[in-house]
Amino acid sequence: MDIEKIKRIIREQRVELKEILGSGQMIKREIPIEGLKTSLSAPNILAIIGVRRCGKSTFSAMLGGDRNYGYLNFDDERLLGMATGDLNQVLQAFYELYGNDLDFLILDEIQNVPGWELFANRLRRTKRVILTGSNANLLSGELATHLTGRHVAFTMYPFSFKEFLKVRGIDADLYSTKSIAEIRNALQEYIKIGGFPEADILGRGIVSGIYGDIVHKDIVLRHRVRNVGALSEMANHLVSMFSREFTYKALMRISGIKSINTVRNYMGYLESSYLIFSLKRFSFKLKEQSMAPRKVYCVDTGIINSAAFKFSEDRGRMMENIVAVELLRRISYFGNGEIFYWKDHQNREVDFVVKSGNPGGSLIQVTYASTREGIEEREIKNLVRASGELGCSDLLLITWDYEGEEVVDGKKIKIIPLWKWLLE
Repeated sequence: MDIEKIKRIIREQRVELKEILGSGQMIKREIPIEGLKTSLSAPNILAIIGVRRCGKSTFSAMLGGDRNYGYLNFDDERLLGMATGDLNQVLQAFYELYGNDLDFLILDEIQNVPGWELFANRLRRTKRVILTGSNANLLSGELATHLTGRHVAFTMYPFSFKEFLKVRGIDADLYSTKSIAEIRNALQEYIKIGGFPEADILGRGIVSGIYGDIVHKDIVLRHRVRNVGALSEMANHLVSMFSREFTYKALMRISGIKSINTVRNYMGYLESSYLIFSLKRFSFKLKEQSMAPRKVYCVDTGIINSAAFKFSEDRGRMMENIVAVELLRRISYFGNGEIFYWKDHQNREVDFVVKSGNPGGSLIQVTYASTREGIEEREIKNLVRASGELGCSDLLLITWDYEGEEVVDGKKIKIIPLWKWLLE
């Protein structure tokens, strides 16, 4: 590939990135930045992965601050067909544009180029490198082999509610009646348009395009899917049944796919693109975990409410989806953990079992209730039942707009509104 062409693309992309960073619309993300900066204090690779358009590129540039860095987004039609041998010309183009004292390189969606792993490994020996990608398999295969113990991986998500408030310029003052009213109204908007940075600027319509790009670019093209219709049908169905259980056999019937292995592969593609994720049913027996139905969630409620789908009026399920994503976000940003749901043989269910630092974990139930009378007794009873079975004493009930605390059968249950929990 012509090196002058590569230099023009690098220059144009850098100008676009600089305009975004200087637009005044950037906010400080609720991400432990100092820890990520530490990983770039010496030659190393930081891999930032997450759903398409969640802000990985701009966040990577913000990590660099005023330092001298090179940036190239390989998800550019002008770079289609770039081969492994062209990657050294990319490095030469960076040197010719920015000199030999580059502090670090940002390589966006570099997995589009075959054989990029060896190139990244060579760079790591002398450079600080940030790789970004919209596929969980970025660190699998050859890269994992070459970079064992010599890289840091971080999963990024769309705006949290706290970040959404920052974009809107809303002060999260929990002691101000006016501020609380603004927060509640903002939560309605957050549920409707979601947390993609562009959605707040360009409106809900842009989310339909993001969804289409995820399915087409990150799944169909990347994995060379032949039965595009079946894949699309399966994706649409899973997004529309957010916060519900599913089985592979049911997906076979709905999509018309005759092989359960194909269904499993498609499910893997959808999850690796971060469009959806699924939770296992908790059990102390691993075989029961693997055999039980899973629950599916969408990475962003804006996609659920986009033009591609009918707007959902099921507030309870929407709340549950938001809590699921927020739990994953907190685990990724602030600590390790794993999330399940719980259901017994009598179909008594608790939405989330969070296994992290607490002995026995935490149990979280989500309900669309604004008063104590609006909370169904089964929500309380299921928490207490699961608490006894799992040996968990940290019980939380998230409501729409009711706060309190109850003790049932010796079990203390904290009750908190969704908006307040999201700001903790």
